[in-house]
Amino acid sequence: MNTRSEYDLLGNMDVPADALYGIQTLRAAQNFSITGVPISHFPELIKALAMVKAAAARTNQDMKLLTTEKADAIVYACQDLIQGQYHDQFIVDVIQGGAGTSTNMNANEVIANIALMKLGHEKGEYKFLHPNDDVNRSQSTNDAYPTAACLGIQFAADNFVPSLASLKEALEAKAREFAHIVKMGRTQLQDAVPMTLGQEFDAFAVTLGEDIDRISEACALLCEVNLGGTAIGTGINTPEGYAKLVVEKLATISTKPLVPASNLVEATSDMGAFVFFSGILKRLAIKLSKMSNDLRLLSSGPRTGLGEINLPPMQPGSSIMPGKVNPVIPEAMNQTAYQVIASDLAVTLAAEAGQLQLNAMEPMIIYNVLNSLKMLKEACQMLETRCIRGITANEAVCAGHVENSIGIITALVPHIGYANASRIANTALHTGNTVKALVIEENLLTEEQVNILLSPQSMLSPSKVVI
Repeated sequence: MNTRSEYDLLGNMDVPADALYGIQTLRAAQNFSITGVPISHFPELIKALAMVKAAAARTNQDMKLLTTEKADAIVYACQDLIQGQYHDQFIVDVIQGGAGTSTNMNANEVIANIALMKLGHEKGEYKFLHPNDDVNRSQSTNDAYPTAACLGIQFAADNFVPSLASLKEALEAKAREFAHIVKMGRTQLQDAVPMTLGQEFDAFAVTLGEDIDRISEACALLCEVNLGGTAIGTGINTPEGYAKLVVEKLATISTKPLVPASNLVEATSDMGAFVFFSGILKRLAIKLSKMSNDLRLLSSGPRTGLGEINLPPMQPGSSIMPGKVNPVIPEAMNQTAYQVIASDLAVTLAAEAGQLQLNAMEPMIIYNVLNSLKMLKEACQMLETRCIRGITANEAVCAGHVENSIGIITALVPHIGYANASRIANTALHTGNTVKALVIEENLLTEEQVNILLSPQSMLSPSKVVI
């Protein structure tokens, strides 16, 4: 393999001649092999890093800290990364020591070498354009990396929310389709009162829709960035006015309403916005898992369970039991949710681990938030296309459950009293008779009155029926 020699603080090392990354990236790749997931797994983060570097280059150009030739070459390289080129050169594991320095240097070296080729030089000829002196000018990992994370998470959220919105729409469509089907509602897995299957699915849709708004609110918190604070928030090695100008340029490049943090020292060490965002993903994961539990219960059977709905069959369910089909799609959503919930705990612990003016555990935070977004996107698409859109209802089963339930006695309480209703319910439970038959038999109400009170119009909403 052809190589080129590069030098850093620790000495010389041979780097593959065709690599766009350099010596510091290679050292990090050798040091960290934790997850097997390289930075390239998250293109949104690479895109965000490139935008940060481009904004810094233009600001340094305006402040006479970079020549126009160098700034143009750096921005040219950044545009390539923004458009998705060369992402395979981001080889460092996302979990790394050094508070993200390895990720930042991976970006600096790749950008520098693309820029060098643009200027007509060989890769590694850093005397003409340097990863630290030029690409990283007026920056530290401690402001460039978390700012890129704030942007990258927003880009990932932009990719995720349409999948969540589409799942919500699929649930709304099922709510309309099932609006006429009366069934029993249940509390604590016991018969409660009647509802429609449409109401059940509409509730699923509404609860997911709430978190689309919450994600938007969480993204707003990520628009306050510490770029320009450099090492600890004091802005050392930047000219006066740099922080304001570089954030303005980054806002223009990214089309996100970014603003400088009101206190850069605080913003450099605080992980609160990431914790909040992760918490929203946990909340959503809990909702998706609960909904998946409900789908599994409602479809249980097919002969000995609730059997009120049918999930589309996706694959044979057993290597030993012929004919068995399992609810594999909701089960996969459950497991995705568990991972997202666990990831939120990791984010929580990493955020708490910050010390003094920096949190060295930022890579763990960023990895878990981005990974949760990626998993939730895929899982929501899976649940919608391979489960929700294919669900059918067993109307006769739903009707039979209502007819045989003692829960419908609740609709008669205002008319026969709680004591009579309790007695009738107990008798129905132990004799197998229906509530309707027992009420009529004891002349507590006429058959006509019972039919009116137990009609869907009376039981499914606040009653306008007067007996």
